[in-house]
Amino acid sequence: MNGTMGEADSYLEVKKLADDIMAKIKCRPVVGIVCGSGLGELANMVQDDETMAYEEIPGFPVSTVAGHAGKLVFGQLGGKSVVLMKGRVHFYEGISIQKTALPIRVMKLMGVRTLFVTNAAGGLNQSYEIGDLMIIKDHVNMPGFAGMNPLRGQNDERFGPRFPPISKAYTKRLRDHAKHTAKTLGFEGFAIHEGVYCMLAGPSYETVTECKFLNNIGVDVVGMSTCPEVIVAVHCEMEVFGMSLVTNKAVMEYDVEQVANHKEVLEAGVLRSKDVQKLVAAMLETLEI
Repeated sequence: MNGTMGEADSYLEVKKLADDIMAKIKCRPVVGIVCGSGLGELANMVQDDETMAYEEIPGFPVSTVAGHAGKLVFGQLGGKSVVLMKGRVHFYEGISIQKTALPIRVMKLMGVRTLFVTNAAGGLNQSYEIGDLMIIKDHVNMPGFAGMNPLRGQNDERFGPRFPPISKAYTKRLRDHAKHTAKTLGFEGFAIHEGVYCMLAGPSYETVTECKFLNNIGVDVVGMSTCPEVIVAVHCEMEVFGMSLVTNKAVMEYDVEQVANHKEVLEAGVLRSKDVQKLVAAMLETLEI
């Protein structure tokens, strides 16, 4: 396997990684779920669970951030066979942009056809409150503007095409299904929005001017993940559902006392985690795969 700063792993390397994992696991997942900061408790709902720590998988990227446990959890959720990433890896940890999305290609070669991605994000849209959920309808891959795209390098058609379209990454079918499911659950005390997510490289939080700029171009929430995984998922023809938990309000005014911090992100994750769990499980129960 390539080092943390290298290019993407080859098809044969990824296939070996997937085959080695599958040899140790009974579950045959068709749905992959990536848990964002503070949202890993979703793994507690998985039945007949089998767990592997990232450190146990040679060549698999390892998470180093609080709130990201670093485990693959296999089993049944909402009547579907799933593999859940309890914690993800990030570009800001010193891992290449290609390596951050390696787990998605591994999922694909294990048989996953549908990907759920969740994240903790700062609210730029002034109508969003802490604890609200946002169904992602589109994203801005800001690192990609500087050439940091997980598909950079030689393309292997066994994964997908050289120039995949990303304009319909977050499929309308799954977004509509999420809205319908949320309505039937009758959530109270928070809102569910539909909007645009932006990834910045991190790990520093945004400046006031950066927040104003992103808000002006139509971004509703901002975070430090998700886009590489989604791009790779679309590249290998997965159907994608994305959801952000608004864990803090982005600082939009100069010279104020308020600052963003990771502690409040994790606290908001705990606050809303049970509702996220209910929504994802209920979506899977009625979802046609």
